[in-house]
Amino acid sequence: MTANAHRVFYFNFVQHQAFLDVLGARADISVQKLLYSDPFEQSFAAMQGAHAYQATSVRDDLPRPYFVTAEFLQRVPSLLIVSTNGAGYDTIDVPACTAAGVLVVNQQGGNKEGVAEHALAMMLGVSKRLYESDRLMRRGAVKRRNDLIGNDLLGKTVGIIGLGNIGSRLAEIVKLGFRCRVLACDPYLSETQCAARGAEKVALDDLLAQSDFVSVHCPHNAETAGMIGAREFALMRKGAFFVNTARFGIHDEEALHAALLSGHLGGAGLDVWLKEPPPADHPLLALDTVIGSPHVAGVTQESREKVAIFAAEQLIGLFDGGRPPRLINPEAWPAYRERYRATFGRAPAP
Repeated sequence: MTANAHRVFYFNFVQHQAFLDVLGARADISVQKLLYSDPFEQSFAAMQGAHAYQATSVRDDLPRPYFVTAEFLQRVPSLLIVSTNGAGYDTIDVPACTAAGVLVVNQQGGNKEGVAEHALAMMLGVSKRLYESDRLMRRGAVKRRNDLIGNDLLGKTVGIIGLGNIGSRLAEIVKLGFRCRVLACDPYLSETQCAARGAEKVALDDLLAQSDFVSVHCPHNAETAGMIGAREFALMRKGAFFVNTARFGIHDEEALHAALLSGHLGGAGLDVWLKEPPPADHPLLALDTVIGSPHVAGVTQESREKVAIFAAEQLIGLFDGGRPPRLINPEAWPAYRERYRATFGRAPAP
């Protein structure tokens, strides 16, 4: 195989230098950096002949022409693989990729520790009223300590929506560290599988009605969009806490604001927003019972290095003809195999 036979491109930055280091150890792989600030036609000209796109999955970070749509794929006909910087793939039209024989792969599990710890921090923060206390002290508005009575996590019921890499790690933490009862709603896992991950499998309505804390850890897709709205917040226990460190659009922001303002919910921790970062005057940020962060749950040094290594090693495996461990659209595999054969002159794994 000739040197630099496999071409990868990305825009502006990579998650961690480890991505470039791992790929750079292979003489048959070239990596090209492009810039969002460059003219679009210049960038698309540079993409010609590329085989893999290492793409951000944060939609507000990416100029719309570089979202992976059917039009984008038509402009980069050599593309075989779209690899995301994290678990999400909000900037990618997966059906369009499947139709074009392009694989979509992500790095799920690479940032599970960072996100699970962030969710736990938000659970503790809202239940202990840490942010509310901090705000009041800074205003010189503390009257009585008893006005800031919080709640312990120990022995409570925690409901986890989506028991994948992150959800199961959070289940482990709260069960072992805080002796919590853990409920899980995940239609893709059996009761036995949920039990092996430390949780009881229940329906969503039951999880909402029985949990003191609800934490969201599922992807955003057609199945989960708008899944938590006014009806679902009303089902939650009075004084319960809601945390979302997963993806935007799974919960209804206006409905959550109403549930908090009415006093039905005790507080919320939010790392994801319809607009990221949210405007400073966002109604939810005006509430002392809300802890917010700008989609940074998985942005830790350790998570970024692991995600970068996951991404680089997965691309190498694909270029070497292997089947990827984190494939989003397995139905694209047959068409991809034919395109791979036509591109590199040999067949990948069956």
